[in-house]
Amino acid sequence: MSGRAQLMWDEAVTGYDFGPDHPMDPVRLELTRNLVGALGLDRELAVVGAKPAGESTLRLVHREDYVEAVKAASADPAAADQGYGLGTMDDPAFLGMHEVSSVIAGLSVGAAEAVWRGDALHAVNFAGGLHHAMPGGASGFCIYNDASLAIARLLELGAERVAYVDVDVHHGDGVQAAFWEDPRVLTISLHEHPRTLFPQTGWPEETGAGAGEGSAVNVALPAGTGDAGWLRAFHAVVPELIADFRPDVLVTQHGADTHFEDPLAHLAVSLDAQRAVQVACHELAHEYAGGKWVALGGGGYAVVEVVPRSWAHLVGIVAGREVAPETVIPESWRAEVFARTRQLAPVRMTDGRWPVEWGVWEAGYDPADRLDQAVLATRRAVFPLRGLLA
Repeated sequence: MSGRAQLMWDEAVTGYDFGPDHPMDPVRLELTRNLVGALGLDRELAVVGAKPAGESTLRLVHREDYVEAVKAASADPAAADQGYGLGTMDDPAFLGMHEVSSVIAGLSVGAAEAVWRGDALHAVNFAGGLHHAMPGGASGFCIYNDASLAIARLLELGAERVAYVDVDVHHGDGVQAAFWEDPRVLTISLHEHPRTLFPQTGWPEETGAGAGEGSAVNVALPAGTGDAGWLRAFHAVVPELIADFRPDVLVTQHGADTHFEDPLAHLAVSLDAQRAVQVACHELAHEYAGGKWVALGGGGYAVVEVVPRSWAHLVGIVAGREVAPETVIPESWRAEVFARTRQLAPVRMTDGRWPVEWGVWEAGYDPADRLDQAVLATRRAVFPLRGLLA
């Protein structure tokens, strides 16, 4: 095994563009890639591309009729079939949609293959993490579910247990749906409560079905949850489940939309807490998955202030060269941001909250606290199904 980390990148991903009024602005990907370069992180890992996901790969998760519908909408956006979630306000059709979505999916599948085969110990695709796409439909800005495809490819290659941890502010519903009855895949999602946010799923009682009962885990966080509560919830649920499951590979999704600046959600998490969870996922991969780690991006709509910094931290952690929170961002990148967006870029790689303090679950919980109630609901719903104490 080379042990060298990989950054999956293809400039074509910036063509994943739903239009000028859509919140998923592809400039966030380009700015992230350029910040990674400005910080010198791309010298610490291999920057590689991958073949676009082909028909057989896409059908590991997606129905053939849906793939054909995406192709048709990609060739003629005016003919998009809304019955497949295409041509909607969330997922407008655009020319070349199938092709660029296949590139993003191919990068995540390529990351999974590289880690499984030992070409790299860690691999990151921050353009990926499109976790809402369903087997038969687009949803929530997501056309093809690259996270599910990467997991399905790992299973095809011989992985017996894959753990998926999703810390996007929105529920990882598409990945959960793809492996709802599959005990080989443990899906864990920490997200804003479905009462207050799309996709209105991800209740603690959603635990899988059939042979997969107990393999879906959902922590539904109250709106307004900040750093201490977010980290408390993560550490009260995720490490114990990962330790019990002992995955062959850890796949993580790092949507940056938990941030207090994000315009589409209602959590109050800082960049520093996001970095802390990225570090924790890295440690879990080494402790329980032999270091095999596939890290993906996800949501994030504060495209200047938050997304590039959050994912640059992720790339640094994957590369084995963590970016210190107090690091001053190179002026060249800040000038580029202003030239591209007419927005002032942040000055440092921190929100000024490092190190983040939080209370461990083992020290006890407050039954009147809404955050602790959410954590306890998850533990009571899932832990006994896995033979663990709630």
